[in-house]
Amino acid sequence: MTYCVAAKLNAGLVFLSDSRTNAGVDNISTFRKMIVYEKPGDRFMVLLSAGNLSISQSVREILQIEHLKDPDGGEPITIWNAKSMFDAARVLGAAIRRIYERDAASLRKADVDFNVSLIFGGQIRGEAMRLFQVYSAGNFIEATDETPYFQLGESKYGKPVLDRVLTPTTPLDEASKCLMVSMDSTIKSNLSVGLPLDMVIYENNHFQSDQVVCIDHDNPYYQMLHNNWGRKLREVFDSIEDPVWDGSHTDIPLKMPAVRHDVLKKITTPHEKLI
Repeated sequence: MTYCVAAKLNAGLVFLSDSRTNAGVDNISTFRKMIVYEKPGDRFMVLLSAGNLSISQSVREILQIEHLKDPDGGEPITIWNAKSMFDAARVLGAAIRRIYERDAASLRKADVDFNVSLIFGGQIRGEAMRLFQVYSAGNFIEATDETPYFQLGESKYGKPVLDRVLTPTTPLDEASKCLMVSMDSTIKSNLSVGLPLDMVIYENNHFQSDQVVCIDHDNPYYQMLHNNWGRKLREVFDSIEDPVWDGSHTDIPLKMPAVRHDVLKKITTPHEKLI
């Protein structure tokens, strides 16, 4: 499995992915799930992938040469000359459908689903940053102010902190920390997600980035975050009063509804007597 997450903020974009893949508990490998497409000064795009590894790798490769017909009769549209991220996402969708046409029948005969999902985001000169989640059919949705992030793979463990922290006005450094906490929470709870991690931080209107980092077990920031997050969570948990059930004093009393004995008797009656 995998976990990938990306956020679109007013200040820029943040992308983070793990690198663990598995085909059973005894077949675990490391493969990068992030690729950067960059033309400094003109465009900067990042692709994150999850699902069947052979499909996602094929899509990543063909994306660089895939094209769409220009409706105005100009040169074919590729990710390298698209005038908008929307058009670039359409090219990505076409690449997925190309792989489906090529491989889906053979995969079906082998009882393998055509399973791939992607996050694609960036900025092309002349328009604002955009972030998309792309599905196996090649269709996609776009991030909004109400939903400024997308996740792939094992999303449930790292979602709560994203929902509580991320807004469009979140600074890039704070958003990066939030995504790291989300990833650490996922790694803690799911063995199919693991280090090393790949992170890219893109600043709005820069059209390139030098903030591209690989994070392994020896990374001092990750170790600090991992240890402190667990410790702080425990401190907050311990600071909350335990519930009181015997009617004694507590600053915030826990009030339970009264239970009628006749109802309780019915609830505890053996099943065969209720029929």
